[in-house]
Amino acid sequence: MAKLVYAFAEGNKDLKDLLGGKGANLAEMTNLGLPVPPGFIITTEACRYFLAHGSVPDGLDEEVGSHLAALEQAMGKRLGDADDPLLVSVRSGGKFSMPGMMDTVLNIGLSDESVYGLAKQSGSERFAWDAYRRLIQMFGKTVLGIDGAVFEHAIESAKKAKGTANDLDLDADDLRRLTDTFKGIVREQTGREFPADPREQMDLAIRAVFESWNSPRAILYRRQERIPADLGTAVNVVAMVFGNLGMDSGTGVAFTRDPGSGHPGVYGDYLQNAQGEDVVAGIRNTVPLQDLERIDKSSHDELLQIMATLENHYRDLCDIEFTIERGKLWMLQTRVGKRTAAAAFRIATQLVDQGLIDMDEAVSRVTGDQLAQLMFPRFDASAATDKIAKGVSASPGAAVGRAVFDSARAAERAAAGEDVILVRRETNPDDLNGMIAARGILTSRGGKTSHAAVVARGMGKTCVCGADELDVDIAGRRFTAPGGVTVAEGDVLSIDGTSGDVYLGEVPVTHSPVVEYFEGDIDPAESGADDLIKAVHRIMTHADSRRRLGVHANADTGPDCARARRFGAEGVGLVRTEHMFLGERRQLVENLILAETEEQRQAALDALEPLQRGDFVEILAAMDGLPVTIRLIDPPLHEFLPDLTDLSVKVALAGDQASAKDRKLLDAVRRLHEQNPMLGLRGVRLDLVIPGLLDMQVKAIAHAAAERKQAGGDPLPEIMIPLVATVQEMEIARERTEEVLAEVAAETGIGVHALIGTMIEVPRAALTAGEIAQSAEFFSFGTNDLTQMGWGFSRDDVEGAFFSRYLELGIFGVSPFESLDTGGVGRMVRIAVEEGRAARPGLHVGVCGEHGGDPQSVHFFHDAGLDYVSCSPFRVPVARLEAGRAAIETAGSDSR
Repeated sequence: MAKLVYAFAEGNKDLKDLLGGKGANLAEMTNLGLPVPPGFIITTEACRYFLAHGSVPDGLDEEVGSHLAALEQAMGKRLGDADDPLLVSVRSGGKFSMPGMMDTVLNIGLSDESVYGLAKQSGSERFAWDAYRRLIQMFGKTVLGIDGAVFEHAIESAKKAKGTANDLDLDADDLRRLTDTFKGIVREQTGREFPADPREQMDLAIRAVFESWNSPRAILYRRQERIPADLGTAVNVVAMVFGNLGMDSGTGVAFTRDPGSGHPGVYGDYLQNAQGEDVVAGIRNTVPLQDLERIDKSSHDELLQIMATLENHYRDLCDIEFTIERGKLWMLQTRVGKRTAAAAFRIATQLVDQGLIDMDEAVSRVTGDQLAQLMFPRFDASAATDKIAKGVSASPGAAVGRAVFDSARAAERAAAGEDVILVRRETNPDDLNGMIAARGILTSRGGKTSHAAVVARGMGKTCVCGADELDVDIAGRRFTAPGGVTVAEGDVLSIDGTSGDVYLGEVPVTHSPVVEYFEGDIDPAESGADDLIKAVHRIMTHADSRRRLGVHANADTGPDCARARRFGAEGVGLVRTEHMFLGERRQLVENLILAETEEQRQAALDALEPLQRGDFVEILAAMDGLPVTIRLIDPPLHEFLPDLTDLSVKVALAGDQASAKDRKLLDAVRRLHEQNPMLGLRGVRLDLVIPGLLDMQVKAIAHAAAERKQAGGDPLPEIMIPLVATVQEMEIARERTEEVLAEVAAETGIGVHALIGTMIEVPRAALTAGEIAQSAEFFSFGTNDLTQMGWGFSRDDVEGAFFSRYLELGIFGVSPFESLDTGGVGRMVRIAVEEGRAARPGLHVGVCGEHGGDPQSVHFFHDAGLDYVSCSPFRVPVARLEAGRAAIETAGSDSR
């Protein structure tokens, strides 16, 4: 097998696939000459082998031994030596950041003998015993699988016996006794003694880190963040440096810019006399990083220099973990930092202005999902509120829901349709399922770098941390706020992740300024415009200049079309005409279905035609000069009738008193009832089976277009025949459509040109696209139905029935209805595009399924050569941005 272990000096930041993000960046900092504790990295290849075979690859133990010997020589110490022990940490580190989702073990090398050597060399018995108890606690939980609460309970008991609530008040004797208690817990829970051999400790920890790649929380996080499951994690073995040697030591997390807003400055948290997990866990409240200048000016100034070096080197916001050991600064980690959506846009344009990146790179660094987050509503500033607390603004947004105090219940209640706010003292990786399910997260401990804050920012979830005025009683399922206000589980809370404010009750929400910008209500050129609006405007303008894909909207009314146009839509890719038959018009459809004579049928159609015509006039006016693709009626007619069971019961209960209309209606419902209506009488089949239905709709379109032309407008209607599976259906429908258009032109004296095409939503249509293109002037992929039929899924049934299990099993990483299945359904799309254009060069091709607004799917459609995507009006800006990013990505690949 290839080389499995790398010294830091042998790696660099571009080896993330092999060394993981943490290891690659430790290597990069080492090569930059920054103060990094020495260590080595076990590759992701070794992890993948272990996960596949259940054992480490041949030669790994020997390579680890060789690098450990080099580390011991560099440090002048031996691992676990009784007199002057070398201690190491064993840390996970995948290619993509997964904060807190995998395992870490610190202080490896301590034993009943070496703890005294550490006490002697450090000059602090308390420190040595604290380090030893931390090792047993982390090793017990991570490697041996002991419930962490058992250790926490022992710590709380020790503090209670001491009469304190602060860990720092436990002295050396207290910690020695606590260590003995921890060893007893290991013996009781596992049936074995805590391992005293330091190499055994290290080897077992390495295997535990490998295994943590497939822990439930890691799997859940990867699914949430769409991280591939087959990457594996690297393992970093690093010489320990200690921030808990006294008040001249400490640990912290720093950001080169504010990850919440993107504004420049010094941001982060510092905690004296502590180890790194104390900061991230939020167990003790930190001080702002600015306070380090007062505490240790020399380390503060050196840290600021290093932060500037790293940001300029990585050309991005950097997230940094550091430790100060008795006045000596050590860099433990750096990575490109997670940030909020607002910060992403601001930082991207700031870096352009600094000359560090160009606008193509700026567009690539923001995403459609982030833009969508900026468009979410926020709290109405004019509303009356009952503010009960304030915390740290950890991840912005406005969240309203019922307070829930544990993750399992949060997930359960959210699955039942409730909006919930997860309330905890602090979160840990085991809370991930509840964090995903909740509308927002509220903690009483921790800061902007706590677990809750980092994970929430990565997910775009509203979060307020460190609301230390709140006394959270997890067991009692309630918290108490200043003034004696008590909030019990089920009470409604509103949290503002932008300001950190916590409100009792529901606070109304309002439009975001970004939506107002897209609506045209905010001019980014005005001097008073917010810098976020200016950043969004610059990014969107450049994305539009780079994209090849057009962006249309799915819209069924004039107001929807007008909004889509304001949001940047260049046409309407789907008008669903069946939506025009709902409400009061449903009775007219009933009349059509119940018609017994040709005269009755025509009368029903004649009543519907002017109503449809009026709708089309409104839509064509709103989109004047832009193409409007109108799909003829698609769903089966029974959807416009009462439910079969409900109507049967009604008639049965009425008996002889049942009305003639109800009896007649029941006969019609039974006649039209289908076992599988999605594959039944719908789409083009309706047009070919029910005389006059196609004529009525085409007349309405033609008359509406003629009316708009007569008024001086420039209507560009396109007529789309749905559910075509064979060219013969298309030929018949097109021929009749052209005849009706000619009849209306003769009647009005106004010729209307309308492209006639089809929706490719049946697998057979995709596979015979070359034939169908001989009759169709355009294709629009209906990817919702194409996915249903391609997978053999009934969407209404399967998503609730077994999709969650399929996601758990990794059969797919995301629902194929949410993001296009590029390997299966996508292959049909590629075949249809290629064969359709071979038969009709210049064939216009788009997509109007829900995938048209999905960021990942937009990139596929760009690559497949489509001309446009169509999505809901609200998703139009997202699709515009992603279309620009796709073009830039393709150009970058071509240049390489």
